[in-house]
Amino acid sequence: MLFLFGLLGATAIGGIAYVIAQVPLPKDAPLAQTTILTDAKGNQLAVLHGDENRLPVKLNQVPKVLQDAVISSEDRKFYSHSGVDPAGVLRATWADIRHGGAVQGGSSITQQYVKNTYTGSQRTFMRKVKEAVLAMKVERKYSKRQILERYLNTIYFGRGAYGVQAAAHAYFDKDVQQLGLPESALLAGLIRGPEEADPARGPAPAALAAQRRSEVLQAMVETHAITATQKVEAESVPIESKPHAAKTTIASSAPGSEYFVDYVRRQLVKSYGEDAVLRGGLHVQTTLDQGLQKQAYDAVYKTLWDSKNDPAGALVTMDDDGHVLAMVGGRDWNASKVNLAVGTGGGGVGRQAGSSFKPVVLAEMLKEGYSVESSFLGPQKITLPKADNGKDWEVSNFDNESFGRLNLVDATAHSVNTVYAQLVTAIGPQNVIPTAQALGIRSSLDPVPSITLGTQNVSVMEMADAYLSFANEGMQTDPQAFSKVTDASGTVLYDGKPHRTKALSRTQADVMNFTLSQVVQRGTGTGAQIGVPVAGKTGTTEDFGDAWFVGYTPKLTTAVWMGYPEGQSKKMTDVHGVHNVNGGSLPATIFNRFMTRAVHDPRFANAGDFPKPSSFPGKILGQRVPYVDQSATTPTSVGTATTAHPKTTAPSALTPPTTSAGPKPTAPPPTSPPQTMPPAAPPPEPPPTRTPPTRPPPRP
Repeated sequence: MLFLFGLLGATAIGGIAYVIAQVPLPKDAPLAQTTILTDAKGNQLAVLHGDENRLPVKLNQVPKVLQDAVISSEDRKFYSHSGVDPAGVLRATWADIRHGGAVQGGSSITQQYVKNTYTGSQRTFMRKVKEAVLAMKVERKYSKRQILERYLNTIYFGRGAYGVQAAAHAYFDKDVQQLGLPESALLAGLIRGPEEADPARGPAPAALAAQRRSEVLQAMVETHAITATQKVEAESVPIESKPHAAKTTIASSAPGSEYFVDYVRRQLVKSYGEDAVLRGGLHVQTTLDQGLQKQAYDAVYKTLWDSKNDPAGALVTMDDDGHVLAMVGGRDWNASKVNLAVGTGGGGVGRQAGSSFKPVVLAEMLKEGYSVESSFLGPQKITLPKADNGKDWEVSNFDNESFGRLNLVDATAHSVNTVYAQLVTAIGPQNVIPTAQALGIRSSLDPVPSITLGTQNVSVMEMADAYLSFANEGMQTDPQAFSKVTDASGTVLYDGKPHRTKALSRTQADVMNFTLSQVVQRGTGTGAQIGVPVAGKTGTTEDFGDAWFVGYTPKLTTAVWMGYPEGQSKKMTDVHGVHNVNGGSLPATIFNRFMTRAVHDPRFANAGDFPKPSSFPGKILGQRVPYVDQSATTPTSVGTATTAHPKTTAPSALTPPTTSAGPKPTAPPPTSPPQTMPPAAPPPEPPPTRTPPTRPPPRP
């Protein structure tokens, strides 16, 4: 048995020796490659790259405190092992087993250098074997100080910085020789995962950076590199670093395209990591149409031309595959890098949608099986008892306009707040949120009644996506800013196939499209008429802080917002002769100016009309008021409907349903005589009433 084990051992040693002899040590380290962005037609749009100055430094230029921090945290036995630390591997393996996952790295500094320089980070057994063999070869070729110097000049620290000198500039704007203990410990803590612990990314990454710095300092105490007192002093120093700005070179001549490029960069980093984006040589075909981008920017900022006094504007347009063809995120990238078109995804917070959110409530009503021939009275003001978390909720129409009993087609066309207040309390605001999410709105929403008046923050991109769901016959389509991504070797990482999910049935979408087309034909959105079939909705917030128009043809969807970047506290009460800016005024004008030109593009011309529903079936809330085609000389109703009781959660102020067994219901009378139809000249887009007291004040 002893002879047998000895023979096996000798064979294993011989095999290892053979492998070591056969695996060559590569000569050249891989170089970083720039990521190239092109537009939808293949023209170069921008390039993305990291610092990549590298600025190699000699080991004697690196402060000893930084050398100690890296060795203590990454490889305590660096100066004693021969490239692979068996004890470190066993320790890391045992830690992973105890915690049920990878929590500790077992690679030596030499192995990390080999991985970063020669083998790559693919997680396979053979790669680890090759890494270990090459590490031993490196140890035979170079001294420990040479290996440490090479490692410190090539390790990635995030922000596109490779090597300690580039990292010192990227995080602290100083040479590596000037780094002290707190800064050195912070950089050493970034090695395990720099992007997730970048203190400039927010409170959570900053907290993680502080935790990792403490762990490095503790390791330095344990290796006797520093004292416990020095550790305490270093931990008392606040976590600070200069803000990070990725390097981007814009090749596009289309105005405002910087906002789109920055949005693409953020999406790529989220999908593939900062390292791959800034040095991986990706080739990204974006969806931007530079011609439409110029038209979109001109439509917004030739309407809002006074940069000192005018509000800002934002626009997003998408085709039926969800491709973002144009994005206007602000007036001047150099003046403000907050992308007003994408909310939190561009450094902002989103804005209140006003009445442009009402179609989301209407969509939920249709999903619950109710008909748009359901009706409510539209008095100038209404109080809904205990509708706001047990408190009375008071809602008013724009300019105290009063309406008679309206079905929901007419109430949507004329954006009657008091009707929609009754509708949302009937179906329940908590039921609106899943529908909003299904349509493409990802912002956090609260289940409060004022959701029907658009008092919660959403982005221009989200509103365009939600309305695209209507245009696409109820299929929600994820927005896409790039249609193809390949790596440096040409391997396709993303093929751009649209991702669709069903949000509404086709019948429900047909009713939505018909209803929203009435807004443009005869309601608050007549300013958006462009000579082809268009559906859409206006939106205005309280005291004219925000104004929207979101509209679409069967092939092209565009959302327009305008307001002051400071927030709703600054009101649009005098802009180029418009006393009170509402969604039907300047936003509809911007939509008109852009879409009039866009729909002549051969891709979007001859889009046809939206299918007209043959009837409006469903249960009835309130009383049934048949839709009347106002274009006909003789009024004719469309369709039939069944009758059902409203939800039991509806407040008592709601008009009860018509039944076949009892007398006709009564309802609280309006403050002025009811009208059978809305006024011939529709009022401007009504802003919502004051947000119920349980809602926090709007954020800037």
